[in-house]
Amino acid sequence: MNEQSLYSSSAVPKQKSARRMGKAGGRRPLESVMQMIFFICGFIAIAFVLVITIYLIISGLPAIREIGLVNFLFGEEWASTAEEPKFGILPMILTSVYGTAGAIVIGVPIGFLMAVFLSKVAPRRVANVVRPVVDLLAGIPSIVYGLVGLMVLVPFIRETFNTPAGESLLAAIVVLAVMILPSIISVSETALNAVPREYEEASLALGATDIETYFRISAPAAKSGIAAAVVLGVGRAIGEAMAIMMVAGNVANMPNLLSSVRFLTTGIAVELAYSSGLQRQALFSIGLVLFLFIMCINVILNVFLKRDKEG
Repeated sequence: MNEQSLYSSSAVPKQKSARRMGKAGGRRPLESVMQMIFFICGFIAIAFVLVITIYLIISGLPAIREIGLVNFLFGEEWASTAEEPKFGILPMILTSVYGTAGAIVIGVPIGFLMAVFLSKVAPRRVANVVRPVVDLLAGIPSIVYGLVGLMVLVPFIRETFNTPAGESLLAAIVVLAVMILPSIISVSETALNAVPREYEEASLALGATDIETYFRISAPAAKSGIAAAVVLGVGRAIGEAMAIMMVAGNVANMPNLLSSVRFLTTGIAVELAYSSGLQRQALFSIGLVLFLFIMCINVILNVFLKRDKEG
């Protein structure tokens, strides 16, 4: 009887270990499959970027060679359909830079302060009401922003500043600033919510006020996420075409706050449908310039964040 009990007691751990090994053996194929799926998804994302890059280079370089790099980038006149066409994109480059910078100057402070309000200050009931509104702003189509800007903002600028036409760089900046708010607010709020509560409690215990804690402790701790929000805002502002096409005027002038202008994106969107020959190739060259511009911004920001982390 004792030998039988000893045998049964020693067999139980063996049975349990066998079951565990069976479960582990069943999990391994599933883990291998999931790892393969993740690898394929990552490879597809990288492949898309490489394909887009190669296609833009192949399509954009011929026009730059024919026009000349200096004439293309620093030429001040764009007349692609004239008898003697000219393909200078400097006005569009400066307009895109000024328009994006203006939208960031307006949108980032408002979005950041709104994120701090939702994350740290607002009561839960208020935050639960405001967040769906922010998400709704992100879901509104670009053309709706352009339509509202055309019907409301453009007449307001025309009457306020007494200009012949309200379509201007100022109208485009305001529309872009509103459009980038949802991404800045959402990403910044997520970054602020991820800051450990102990940081804030230590600051408050040392005598800092709530506002000082939010701006001197929480915000610096979440700066990587806030920087990512700014990058998303820059990408949205630079890549937008439909909304600013309706409020900017679409004239390739040197940028002026109250004059009609044309962005790089709208330059492509307006002429691509009827373009051919060198004109079409020049539009692809504009796309290449725009792509390189966005890539440079991402690289610079990543280098800055990496140095900051190392420091």
